Amino acid sequence: MSLCAGSGSPVMAVSAPATCRRLGSADGLACLTSGTWTARRDGEVVASGRLPGSGEYPGPGTYDVEAEVRVRSVPAGLDLHGTVHAKLTLTSPKPPATHRIEVDHGTLRRGSATTLTYQIHRDSEQGDGSARFGLIGEEGSGVELTTDDPRCVNPLIGRYPATTRQTHALDCALTDLQPGHPATVVVRAVVKDSCSTVVSKLGYWMPQGQALYTGGMLAGPTVGCA
Repeated sequence: MSLCAGSGSPVMAVSAPATCRRLGSADGLACLTSGTWTARRDGEVVASGRLPGSGEYPGPGTYDVEAEVRVRSVPAGLDLHGTVHAKLTLTSPKPPATHRIEVDHGTLRRGSATTLTYQIHRDSEQGDGSARFGLIGEEGSGVELTTDDPRCVNPLIGRYPATTRQTHALDCALTDLQPGHPATVVVRAVVKDSCSTVVSKLGYWMPQGQALYTGGMLAGPTVGCA
């Protein structure tokens, strides 16, 4: 297993890729890693998040990264838990923030419906008005995210001609983000017997000619549950 961090954008992405093998076999098998990570600089926590995932990039420096990891592989028959440590040095300068997400509620209530109003801002003259805004609740919790906004859909899953959609997630295609003109997305979150947090994210494009990787991902606010 490796513990990796990347920067160069307003977020620091952390992953824990792993290779799984059956006992006595040299062939690598698909395995899934999940968990949480924490980055410390000079003993102080400066960023944290889920695996794989991202948090705000705190700038260049040497970080002590600790991750609580679960590795699963059905073909290999593995389901392991453990802690991984790494000391990573990042040199990219901290870029100015170009986008941000705001929400008017910080907590959902078990057994109730809450209306969440999100505002998505583009603060930079760079880039364009296109962005992909996503909301994700906890799978299996029964949380339902709905909206009347025609820019948003619950993601379709399964093979064609599948009709099943993930009700715990929303995917919104925004095309008119301009500095001083944020986009507003109103969402109804229904929480049943099991609590669920709702995380938000934003993918955006910062054109640089025909460069292959010029997109960015921004982690937005997490709405908790009580």
